[in-house]
Amino acid sequence: MNISDKQKKILSLLADGEFHSGTELAAELGISRSAVWKQLSGLSDFGLQHSAVSGKGYRLDNALELLAASEINEAVDDRAGALISSLEIHDQIDSTNRYLVERSQHNALSGAVCFAEHQTAGKGRRGRQWVSPYGSNIYLSILWRFQQGPAAISGLSLAIGVAVIRALKQHQIDDIGLKWPNDIYSQGKKLGGILVEVSGETGGPCSAVIGLGLNLFVPEMEAQSITQAWTDLSKITGQTRLFRNKLAGTLLNHLLPVIAEYEGVGIQAHLDEWRSYDCLTGKPATLFIGQQQFEGIVQGIDDNGMLLIERPDGSVQTFASGEVSFSGSALQ
Repeated sequence: MNISDKQKKILSLLADGEFHSGTELAAELGISRSAVWKQLSGLSDFGLQHSAVSGKGYRLDNALELLAASEINEAVDDRAGALISSLEIHDQIDSTNRYLVERSQHNALSGAVCFAEHQTAGKGRRGRQWVSPYGSNIYLSILWRFQQGPAAISGLSLAIGVAVIRALKQHQIDDIGLKWPNDIYSQGKKLGGILVEVSGETGGPCSAVIGLGLNLFVPEMEAQSITQAWTDLSKITGQTRLFRNKLAGTLLNHLLPVIAEYEGVGIQAHLDEWRSYDCLTGKPATLFIGQQQFEGIVQGIDDNGMLLIERPDGSVQTFASGEVSFSGSALQ
């Protein structure tokens, strides 16, 4: 289901979280009050709940800050701005990653940036769905072209994690860490995820679409479909009104330089910082690779960004990929 132009207009009017009368909304949209009610009733399909109070009108249960290119660009510094070839904001899209993967096949330039208010088929790792309620979180993808092939950008998702932590810290958001290989965590719960999709020749030029999903505020109804322990920035900070546009700009300020320079510096430039944010080291864990399971104590990452696990027999094994469950939980 697509969000209608009238629903988008209603959202822009109700975004402040205050009451607005049905008469006011009807006049603004040029429709009847009953038509206003009908449009509002459909918003729950996008994870948006509203209240109706006689004599006061309608309001959203939670205020929104809708994304605006002008406000994001205002927060983007000169260094990152020079790396952006295009910036798009979609009201609704199946997946920002899928969209840029398709654009990459039609000669889109490095630095193409795509945000969405809502994803109908948000992508997590290994085909999982990323829950994507409207206007609540950050759904961001960036396209970049590399010249030396996929091997030269091994470990990129770890460097992206470092960039995300830097951006959050700039907004005084602490108590956050990284879970190998590409999750943002806080207090043992998932705050965000990174998905890097690479295509191209093994030894030649390749393109990468770097996707980030970051929970700012997840409505309770939407949260019911999440199958792992999760958190969002509203829970971490205690603030229900978060500045999405400023945060979006700050993320670009940190992400784009890391991506642009990665082919030259590799994971080695980010190892120490990644290790300082590591929330797995020293924990009992199980690594899942397909149907295989490997249990042991996580010993951090090696100098190539691969996971080290001390097995029960005392040996240490190195893993390039997999899903990690730790502390006896099913977090993956």
